[in-house]
Amino acid sequence: MSELQPGAGGEGALVREDITEYLKRYQRKELLRFVAVGSVDDGKSTLIGRLLHDTGMVYQDQLDAVKKATTMEGEEIDFSLFTDGLKAEREQGITIDVAYRYFATEKRKFIIADTPGHVQYTRNMVTGASTANVALILIDARHGVLEQSRRHGYIASLLGIRHLAVCVNKMDLVGYDRQVFERIRKELDGFTADLSFADVTYFPVSALKGANVVAHSDKTPWYDGPTVLEYLENVPIARDRNLESFRFPVQTVLRPNLDYRGFAGEVASGKVKPGDEVLVLPAGTRSRVKGIDTYDGPLEEAHAPMGVVLRLEDEVDCSRGDMMVLPDDRPRGTRSFEAHVVWMAEADLDPQKTYVLKHTTQETRAQVDRVHWKKDLETLAEKPAPTLGLNDIGRLSLTTHKPLYVDGYQDNRATGAFILIDSLTNNTVGAGMIIGDRERAAQDLEAALKELRAGSGLRPQTQVSPRERVARMGQKGATVWLTGRPGSGRWSLAYALERHLFDLGRTATVIDPTGEDLRSMVSACKAATDAGLVCICAFPSYHIEDREMLRERIGADRVIQVYVNTDPALCAERRPDAQVEDFDPPRHPDLTMALDSVRIEDAVKTIVDDLEKRGQLEAE
Repeated sequence: MSELQPGAGGEGALVREDITEYLKRYQRKELLRFVAVGSVDDGKSTLIGRLLHDTGMVYQDQLDAVKKATTMEGEEIDFSLFTDGLKAEREQGITIDVAYRYFATEKRKFIIADTPGHVQYTRNMVTGASTANVALILIDARHGVLEQSRRHGYIASLLGIRHLAVCVNKMDLVGYDRQVFERIRKELDGFTADLSFADVTYFPVSALKGANVVAHSDKTPWYDGPTVLEYLENVPIARDRNLESFRFPVQTVLRPNLDYRGFAGEVASGKVKPGDEVLVLPAGTRSRVKGIDTYDGPLEEAHAPMGVVLRLEDEVDCSRGDMMVLPDDRPRGTRSFEAHVVWMAEADLDPQKTYVLKHTTQETRAQVDRVHWKKDLETLAEKPAPTLGLNDIGRLSLTTHKPLYVDGYQDNRATGAFILIDSLTNNTVGAGMIIGDRERAAQDLEAALKELRAGSGLRPQTQVSPRERVARMGQKGATVWLTGRPGSGRWSLAYALERHLFDLGRTATVIDPTGEDLRSMVSACKAATDAGLVCICAFPSYHIEDREMLRERIGADRVIQVYVNTDPALCAERRPDAQVEDFDPPRHPDLTMALDSVRIEDAVKTIVDDLEKRGQLEAE
């Protein structure tokens, strides 16, 4: 086992001397999670490496490996290499993936998330920042506040992080000039005033030289604030966690024997103790907590984020997905809400399909009713948008199949957050933060229970969208409707077209008219077109209003009307028994061809060319 670097004091020394005592102390320490963000080359990874190194939490073999890999001129150690572990990161000199590192001091234990600064890695930043207590933003003293700095601040605020630490880095390259530091502080203060941070603290640092990171620097006598480490050790985070609103999503019911029935889960927020009255949603039944059990024995009180088993005094109807709350402090029961969503998938958000929404211990279907806007992540302006793409952040209106028990994300990060899952790939495609509605949050209990017990909030809707069908089929659905007199050769043309499309690797079908009327044929063509097929039909449609009806039903942009204008005398010779007196020739067909003067293979090619020109045979 590799030992910590020589000379490491404090926690490092205790690890070497008495590992058992170290572990006991470690368990009792308060945990602080912080995320480091910044623009390219602002020095995030270097700062984190400096923290790890100067607190003695680097193993000797790691230190030796980093020294060996260091190529910086004039430097023995490239501190960024302690976190930028991917080969591509080292080659490009940037952070791509989220790197998690752990260290501890005598006061606290820490989990660091080193996240990418590039806009194209926004989803990685969101992943790393979603559970953080503190956002640590680095700003290059030479460049000042950039668009990326504002973007990172906005995202950190959106994710509900309460404390912002701004490290004005590379002060050594500007001569530790106080005016540079104050100018950056003033500029960023103006921006963060409109965000939801509880406090913003500034540090003049040099991560490379170690100034004001772990120890104070004599280069900044004008700065009398804490070092970065002192700040992290002392920033108050206990009140950031919602300990007022008790929320207990039930994960499972434990029934090891006939005399025991407990409800297992994690206290999402708030606290509870034996004797407290609880309300079970959605049943609306009340009971009192009889006991709180854990693997180590019973507790007198449980609080977030403890995993416990609650026993109730009464037998109640409660299972996975249900939630226990205090009767006088309830979440909002709803099937419709608005949320900020970070899109995390390569494929764009498809408003025409439903997604699986996971909220606390519930899973349900959700549809997107509206995309209000998406953020321009460079300017932070809100822009109208029909959808969201990879790394976009937007505001959506959603409706769920089953009601959820929600709070606004800024009030309760546990019950205000959800993820969206693509049911076809099972990939997480979106991370959402519910926007609080304080008026609706104060809903009457009976109204809330009525909403929770209501039926599905979704209109019947396919789980496979037209966009997905196009991607799978490699073509768009279309109806080729052949109009002409009996004997014109419409059906011969229909089957020849089907054969040719099949030989091209396309999916096409001729709708058989046997025993059907016009309306059923149009319905069949619409269903086949919706499914992504090239549907071919030569059913008699003698009247203009018939053909207008089929265009309206199927969609004018998906119908190609072909007038097979074969010589009427030849048609009469072929079908002498046919009644054609009421035939209304199309006035504006998409294509016209006479099969007495055009070979059928040429007619087929003309129709296929038109399909290609319209883009019907292309995937989007």
